[in-house]
Amino acid sequence: MPTVLTHAAPALTLGLALGAKVIPPRLLVAGVALSMAPDLDSIGFFMGVPYESLWGHRGISHSTAAMALAAAAGLALGPWLRAGRMVSAFFLFLAVASHVVLDAATSGGLGPAALWPFEDGRHFLSWRPIRVAPMSPSAMFSDWGRAVVFSELKWVWLPFTAISLLILFFRKALTRNNRRVVRFRRLAP
Repeated sequence: MPTVLTHAAPALTLGLALGAKVIPPRLLVAGVALSMAPDLDSIGFFMGVPYESLWGHRGISHSTAAMALAAAAGLALGPWLRAGRMVSAFFLFLAVASHVVLDAATSGGLGPAALWPFEDGRHFLSWRPIRVAPMSPSAMFSDWGRAVVFSELKWVWLPFTAISLLILFFRKALTRNNRRVVRFRRLAP
């Protein structure tokens, strides 16, 4: 898995790039939290749940069912999240889906059970550039941990930051063009 903080990158950058009018702060916080939440299943390692079990790490919490549950929460809580129900549902769905895709792009462990409940298999992407993170926090201070951080910067944070900056650039450009059109219409007879 990527580190838990890196799982927040897609939701965080998309939310910030689209701005608070589209993704209000409450929805952004919910999306960031849900993008990290599937890894709560790692507690199963300490409770004797086998890794390969659907209840183990990267099992049901990393599935289509989890994505659907996040979308349902968005539909139900949209007004409380200060956004439309469909925007909330789609953003929260994407938050969990991004977690699954990032895990499927890692170099180790078992793949996520992304297609559960339709089938029980664990799946990886054919391209897996992200170094898998150690489960031990102390191992993050080793050569392995440093390699993971570098890998996540290169394959997650830099691309998502670039995408976010491009979205911001185009939003600002569109806003400037819209202001010019409004001024031109006011000046026209």
